Amino acid sequence: MHELSLLLSVVEVVEKAARDAGAWYITKVKLQVGALSGADTQALIGAWPFAIADHPLFFHSLPDAPAHQAQLDLDLIPATIWCPTCNRDVPIDEFFALTCPVCSTPTAHLTHGHEFSVAWVEWEKNQLAATPEESPMPGEQPAPHSLEP
Repeated sequence: MHELSLLLSVVEVVEKAARDAGAWYITKVKLQVGALSGADTQALIGAWPFAIADHPLFFHSLPDAPAHQAQLDLDLIPATIWCPTCNRDVPIDEFFALTCPVCSTPTAHLTHGHEFSVAWVEWEKNQLAATPEESPMPGEQPAPHSLEP
């Protein structure tokens, strides 16, 4: 299951960006996953709790409330090829045979489907804390922040 390895790399990159931005905790990570990326979406979802387990920035709790872990959100990108005859992107399936499925023109120009990237990250910042590890003051509501490419 290489999905855990992929997610461990994602966690490392996201955690660094969040720390650099002074994030108190991470609430959501959105990944773009292409249909031909080789990543199994169900395995990604199943591996997420294990990938973030040793990373406190991906968890938060408030007094008298259950702990929350950062959510993983997947944006599934269908595979498409550029067909010069149809003059457009054409969706393909996993049985793509190097020809346009609409007009049979030979083409191997894959335009979408190999993606595996962080689309954005959402985190909360503690406005009063000197470091991300410090807790907020009682009743304080941290402001949401995002990391977008």
